[in-house]
Amino acid sequence: MRAVVCASFDDEEQLGVGELPSPDLPQGYVRIAVRAAGVNFADTLMVKGKYQVKPQLPFAPGLEAAGFVTEVSSDVEGINVGDRVMASVEHGAYAEEAVAKASNVYVIPDKMTFVEAAGFPIVYGTSHIGLVNKLKVQPGETLLVHGAAGGVGLTAVEIGKALGARVIATAGGQEKLEIAKKYGADDLIDYRTEDIRERVKALTDGRGADAVYDPVGGAAFDASLRAIVQGGRILVVGFASGTVPQIPANILLVKNITVIGYYWGAHRILDPDLVHGSFKELLQWYADGKLKPHVSHVFPMEDVKQAHDTLTGRKSTGKVVILTSETK
Repeated sequence: MRAVVCASFDDEEQLGVGELPSPDLPQGYVRIAVRAAGVNFADTLMVKGKYQVKPQLPFAPGLEAAGFVTEVSSDVEGINVGDRVMASVEHGAYAEEAVAKASNVYVIPDKMTFVEAAGFPIVYGTSHIGLVNKLKVQPGETLLVHGAAGGVGLTAVEIGKALGARVIATAGGQEKLEIAKKYGADDLIDYRTEDIRERVKALTDGRGADAVYDPVGGAAFDASLRAIVQGGRILVVGFASGTVPQIPANILLVKNITVIGYYWGAHRILDPDLVHGSFKELLQWYADGKLKPHVSHVFPMEDVKQAHDTLTGRKSTGKVVILTSETK
């Protein structure tokens, strides 16, 4: 099968389109004819050998796939050949075929395109459970979202509004902030030119934010500690800034702040029922027109290096998607 081939844990220059054997189909899995694949920061780390998962070489990267089911193992129920689906996989989505554990495969609404579906599972799954089950955001609360035009950040803005929160969005530059505004952000902060703490305090009459959704880390996290109310909650989602913050425990103590570490992927094993319930609600919201996935860039497999560079260079908003064949 045609696939993006990672032949060594080196820089991304070694990536290219080649041939790999079609993957075997274990019990409990389904085979998908992939039409589109989502691009994630984890993919850019995996091909360099810097991710917690190191597949056996050579392999195809890609954690999110969308396409048609072509084969189902004998023990799988509820998924059928011909179904249009999205799936999260350990790797292998940048290819014409992928196999996915049946519990990580979801039939998509008729009106959802494969491009939308390819970028849906990780960012929407992360933000939904993060806001509903971890931060427990309530109507009327003020939610501060960092990286608000990125993949998870933009979905946090969208879902935060659906939950009835007032959303303050931070991003770098007016173009990105306009995207966040389009998706429901009530107030905007350009971290390149504005002080996050001072702006949050001004926007909330000195009170601060009730909850913070942080996929950025670094200076944004440091500002959050000073821009949050007494007894507030901060969700640590990632470190897109490249800097892992060192948390001063004295501030947590004095302000009674709760900091929650959160890795969505682990919940597929730790609490699969929670994940299934989350996707049931998310897909219903999509069908009802409440969610509108934003994909800023679409590339063919041959341009995989450009796709990765677009993501890591912060040139994208929402999601970046790779097409594995002609699709919609």
